[in-house]
Amino acid sequence: MTVLYGIKNCDSVKKAKKWLEQEHIPYQFHDFRSEGFNAELLQTLLKYTELPLLLNKRSTTFRNVDQATKDNLTDEVIKELLIAQPTLIKRPLLQHQHTLLVGFKAEQYQEVFA
Repeated sequence: MTVLYGIKNCDSVKKAKKWLEQEHIPYQFHDFRSEGFNAELLQTLLKYTELPLLLNKRSTTFRNVDQATKDNLTDEVIKELLIAQPTLIKRPLLQHQHTLLVGFKAEQYQEVFA
């Protein structure tokens, strides 16, 4: 099953959903705000990608993280941040078979579903 992770009002998530629907690709949507994000889900995602790639350093939420935390971004700190504030996760995340795409680029989606 293909799963799209994100937040429903995120523009990039909306673009990904639109692309999947136009291509008639069935998927399940997991909204971090309404359905949650926990350590177990993070571990599942980490089977397919590296932890630093999940952290969105360009987000408004990240700008509000205190400087001491930003200066000490160990894997443990990143995990704690992502679980506490899922809006720090780059969106969308598309999990399909043994692939996890971070962000939305139509070309990448096309390759995965070719």
